Amino acid sequence: MKWAGGFFLFCALTAIADESVSICYNYGCYAQAEIVYSEKQLNDISLLLTSAKDAAQERAVLGTAIGRLLGWAGEQSPIKADRGGNYADDGVDGKMDCIDHATTTTRLLRLLERRGWLRYHRVLESAQRPYLLIATHYSAQIEEVAQAKAGNAPARYAVDSWFFDNGRPAVVMPLSRWLHGESPNVDD
Repeated sequence: MKWAGGFFLFCALTAIADESVSICYNYGCYAQAEIVYSEKQLNDISLLLTSAKDAAQERAVLGTAIGRLLGWAGEQSPIKADRGGNYADDGVDGKMDCIDHATTTTRLLRLLERRGWLRYHRVLESAQRPYLLIATHYSAQIEEVAQAKAGNAPARYAVDSWFFDNGRPAVVMPLSRWLHGESPNVDD
């Protein structure tokens, strides 16, 4: 019986160590896959994020963290085939539109927040902006915690993983600039 108790303790610790997140793909969250991140992978992300000494540094490494998490998700799901934008991967299983990216990135940010690794920001619901008067573009968003605590209007930021191929760092930019249509140079 002693062995059985040890076995259950081992299983409980293993379940705590790994963490799963549901990711969306094939446009509009048409398909989803449950991704399991190992404790080693999560430790790598923790080291990256906890190296930040202020909000600006946290934003600087956050894009890399999201890119790595999406890259690892591509090892377990078809999103490995996702290319930046909506046209380079048209018709491919695993393609992701901005809805898939905003939903998935928000879920990944909530994982980081739940583990206490976002020390200078909190996760908000997805943001949206009109796109060419006929469509809407979505992005995950965060806001700076210190400004909100000080009674100031909190600075908000888009965390947009849609612009680049799977595994590349997400773009983190002031939400006001993102809302006015700013985007990175996607030819890099």
